[in-house]
Amino acid sequence: MSDNLKDILSHLSTEIDQETLLKYLQGQLTEEQKHEVEKTMLASDFTDDALEGLKEIKNKERLSLLVDQLNRDLRKKLDKKKLRRERFRIKDQPWLFITIVILLLLIVLSYLVIHRMMRT
Repeated sequence: MSDNLKDILSHLSTEIDQETLLKYLQGQLTEEQKHEVEKTMLASDFTDDALEGLKEIKNKERLSLLVDQLNRDLRKKLDKKKLRRERFRIKDQPWLFITIVILLLLIVLSYLVIHRMMRT
């Protein structure tokens, strides 16, 4: 999976990058930049709800650490799921396909033999 899919804040808005969002939440943007960010966020209810939740965090300096921790935890979970999927995936095994074809041929031949014996 690409790292962009694993990034928590990258999906809040496609027009606003993560660094701008963090600066907005920490109050490090000018009034004009804040207005532009808010104007962009109005288009998405999800972004608005997410930022309201992020604003509830009291210690804004720890916000980037929390984001990094969330990203790290998300990557761990996704990697664990990927590993589990790969473990249970049927690998390409040519002997398995050959065995299945032989069994099918034997079943068809048995049917034909039994059918002919019943005719006579």
